[in-house]
Amino acid sequence: VQLQASGGGLVQAGGSLRLSCAASGRTSSRYYMGWFRQAPGKEREFVAAIINSEDNTYYADSVKGRFTISRDNAKNMVYLQMNSLKPEDTAVYYCAAEGGGSGNFAYEYDYWGKGTQVTVSS
Repeated sequence: VQLQASGGGLVQAGGSLRLSCAASGRTSSRYYMGWFRQAPGKEREFVAAIINSEDNTYYADSVKGRFTISRDNAKNMVYLQMNSLKPEDTAVYYCAAEGGGSGNFAYEYDYWGKGTQVTVSS
């Protein structure tokens, strides 16, 4: 499975971006697909994950209510709609696939994309 994230960019605080992740190769809806982010000098952190359907989504407290994860199993795509962006959301965002366990930890995922930069200016 290869993952390609896109949709990052520069946005002002309060703005929105929609990240997309295209998976080539078969992924299973029985496993998590997730988004993580890594800011300069910080560890990679969990952002959001989805399994099976939009009824099973999980978010970091820092993005809850502002970000929405969704997936299109037919197209092998996962999305991250980011609203009300803050400067502290600035990071490289990575999508990940075939996650097990809780889906909240990087080590639980088998496949990773290269990441897309999100920069939020104040």
